[in-house]
Amino acid sequence: MTDRPSPDDPTIGRLVADASRDISTLVSKEIELAKSELKVSFKAGGLGVGMFAGAAFLLLLGVIFASISLAYFFNWLGLGLALSFLMVFVVYLVLAAILGLLGYRSVKKVGPPEKAIEQGKGIPRALKGKV
Repeated sequence: MTDRPSPDDPTIGRLVADASRDISTLVSKEIELAKSELKVSFKAGGLGVGMFAGAAFLLLLGVIFASISLAYFFNWLGLGLALSFLMVFVVYLVLAAILGLLGYRSVKKVGPPEKAIEQGKGIPRALKGKV
């Protein structure tokens, strides 16, 4: 007794075609889902970036007004107005020099990505099958 497929049983070709169609549909639906999720994420991210930019602008205005207030405070202590503003400028100049020096030292420590370079050198060997 041999089991013979009935005429209603799908063929291998039909099964492969159905699986291929279903996988294609699944992938396209997953892509649509990812796009919709990213759209929501980008909206929220864009709004957040805009709020950070607004906060940075207001902080910049605050620093400007604090600088003017500091200069007038020095003037109130008895210094001339021009000298007061010059003192505020020198304070900012010293702070900028310190930050620049610290930034320079930090950037100087950055080196090449040695692990990634080493792994990259191994790719041709792996492609040739010589792991």
